[in-house]
Amino acid sequence: MDPIKKFELERKRNIKRLRRDENLKKIAEKFLVESWKQKYSYNFDWLGRPIIQIPQDMFAMQEIIWEVKPDLIIETGIAHGGGLIFYASMLELIGKGEVLGIDIDIRKHNRKEIEKHKMFKRIKMIEGSSVDKKVIKKVANIVKKHKKVMVCLDSLHTHEHVLKELNLYSKFVSPGTYLVVFDTIIEYLPKGFFSNKPWDKGNSPATAIKAFLKKNKNFIINRDIGNKLVITSTPGGFLKKLDRYKL
Repeated sequence: MDPIKKFELERKRNIKRLRRDENLKKIAEKFLVESWKQKYSYNFDWLGRPIIQIPQDMFAMQEIIWEVKPDLIIETGIAHGGGLIFYASMLELIGKGEVLGIDIDIRKHNRKEIEKHKMFKRIKMIEGSSVDKKVIKKVANIVKKHKKVMVCLDSLHTHEHVLKELNLYSKFVSPGTYLVVFDTIIEYLPKGFFSNKPWDKGNSPATAIKAFLKKNKNFIINRDIGNKLVITSTPGGFLKKLDRYKL
């Protein structure tokens, strides 16, 4: 057997074993609970900007981007801009594309740092609610200029808001690319864990995905991604849009 194919086969088998390893899943869940208490995801930068994601998830994102090679990546929720810089740097390596970031409040100090970054040449930003009609219209006009679009949702994590985003932004996602919904882990953490936030177990991105998929059969969850990561803040959040010819 070709050594490359042999390695790929071994990896597929390993991912299947990971999927069945309940003990490892419990260890990973314990790590996620304890690390969230310590704001673990706040500890990392990407090319100088805070990214506020756990490294495992961003490793998966670079695999996805390299695989599908989108022309446009839309991200709702900008914060410090590390995600925008990350996606822009991946597109820079691919040699094409741009990133569109949307946030209801782009703080001046963050905007300043993003705009002076080397990767800003591939970045556009819109300030406003991701579900506002005027914002959606602006996004639609930008999407028209691109052939292959993927979307990352990482703004307000309540069921209602994420479901609105899913219904609006899923229309922009190209067949064969991804609609990634971050922080689905909220649903798997103890009830009341986020006592100072409007989201909680039962009112989370994961519950929004469940409601969305009931009515949208052209998206499937790529569970292999979560299975191989083991530690992820996005379990069940990697939604792949099916090729229209396979529906």
